[in-house]
Amino acid sequence: MTALRGQLTASVPMARYTSWRVGGPAERVYEPADGRDLADFLASDQAIEPLFWLGLGSNLLIRDGGLRGTVIRLHRGLSSITDLGAGRVRADAGVPCAKLARWCGRLGYEGAAFFAGIPGTIGGALAMNAGAWGGETWSQVETVETVDRSGHVRERDPGDYEVTYREVRGAADEWFTAATFQFRPDADPAQLKARVKALLGERAEKQPTGIASGGSVFRNPPGDHAARLIDAAGLKGAREGGARISEKHANFIVHDGHASAADIEALIGRIQSRVHAVHGVALQPEVRIIGEAVRHGA
Repeated sequence: MTALRGQLTASVPMARYTSWRVGGPAERVYEPADGRDLADFLASDQAIEPLFWLGLGSNLLIRDGGLRGTVIRLHRGLSSITDLGAGRVRADAGVPCAKLARWCGRLGYEGAAFFAGIPGTIGGALAMNAGAWGGETWSQVETVETVDRSGHVRERDPGDYEVTYREVRGAADEWFTAATFQFRPDADPAQLKARVKALLGERAEKQPTGIASGGSVFRNPPGDHAARLIDAAGLKGAREGGARISEKHANFIVHDGHASAADIEALIGRIQSRVHAVHGVALQPEVRIIGEAVRHGA
């Protein structure tokens, strides 16, 4: 059996690894050393199911009862970016999207600036076709690399997937470990840097930054915006415990410092009920909700 090189830790509080800063303990967390070590781990008897994949912990709500099984945290071990030339870039799944945007800007590769507005990693962006400022992840994808439950690594083309707004369907039981992107070369790095700076300034002006949140909570329904519907339903500033709908952007729920995951989940449900009652629209969460709730009493 191949010796594993990553770090396996038991009983890990997940609040430290999620952007909402809430979540109960994970039974086990594995941080692979690199892609090969990840494949070896998946093929071993140490990969106790269920398996959960974690990047920066944005767009993710882990319930207060925590997670059984194994969390695989990619941010440290799968963190390389490689310039393949002529606008082609390979990025590991654990690379923060904002890092890819800045990196491409320095090379003069145009078309990556929108990644600066995605608060997660490349793996998460691939899994949900994340986007910002009119750009979407899969519009830039040339190939992806995946690994399956037995540790087998494959290279796949975009044609192997059904990609729609914030949803990607493909081979079952395979997870993204890297992607090769095709951007436009020969742009002016100074102009690209200025563009990223301007976009981040716009984001800070319109969205709550510097406070714990999970990113956009709901998908935009066809032809409308979730934030507009929530605001028009009179919910800006509404709260459950330590969770509050942001006054700056109604599609964000912020953590005031003493929120539980249950508070956030209750507020999500309250938004859905109110928006449906007022507008007749069923908002679909963009955030994933996983784990076990805390059960009180017998």
